[in-house]
Amino acid sequence: MPRGSKDKYTDKQKRKAEHIADSYEDRGVPEDEAERRAWATVNADSGGGNKSGSGRGVPDTNAAARRGGVKGGAASAGRTAAQRSESAKKAAATRKRNAARAK
Repeated sequence: MPRGSKDKYTDKQKRKAEHIADSYEDRGVPEDEAERRAWATVNADSGGGNKSGSGRGVPDTNAAARRGGVKGGAASAGRTAAQRSESAKKAAATRKRNAARAK
C-alpha cells in the first residue's frame, strides 16, 4: 500500500493510478506492489498531487510513458553478422548513389 493520503491528487490522477495498477496486476505483479508502482508513475508524470487551487495544477508530461521501449541497437540485436553486413553494404550503396545524383 502506498504511504500517505491521496487527498491532494486530482480525480484524473487517481483514475490514472488505478488504471496503471490494474495493468500491472494483469501482468502478475502483486496488488500492493502494483499500487506502489502506479503512484510512482503518476508522480513521475505530474510531479505529485495537483489539487491546490484553481489553475495551479501542473500539466502532465507523461514522461514515464515515454521511457520504455527505446533501446539503441535493438533492431540489429537479433540479426546475424551476415545480415548486418548485407544491410550495411546496401546502405553504403544507397549513399553512394544519392551522392552521385546530387552532383
